[in-house]
Amino acid sequence: MPATHLHLLAERIEQLLSRHTQLQHSNTVLAQQIMALTQERDSLKSRLQAARARIDQLLDRLPITSDNSADTGTTNTASTAAHHPSATKPQP
Repeated sequence: MPATHLHLLAERIEQLLSRHTQLQHSNTVLAQQIMALTQERDSLKSRLQAARARIDQLLDRLPITSDNSADTGTTNTASTAAHHPSATKPQP
C-alpha cells in the first residue's frame, strides 16, 4: 500500500474517532435530558393526581342543592355531576 493511501486511511480513522467521541458525548447529554424529563414528568403526574384528589374532596363537600336555586329555578345537582364525573375520571 502506498504511503498516500496509508495517510488517507489514517486521516479517515482520525475523523471517525473524533466523530465517535462527539456522538458519545451527545448520547450522554441526551440520556441525562431524558432522565431529567422523566423525573419532571413523574413529578407533574404526581402533582396532578394530588390536585385531582383535592378537587374531588372539595366537590364531595359541595351541597347537592345551592342556596340560589330559588333565584334560578334550578339546583346545582346537574352542575355538580357535570363537574364531578367520578365514574368517568381519566386515569393517568
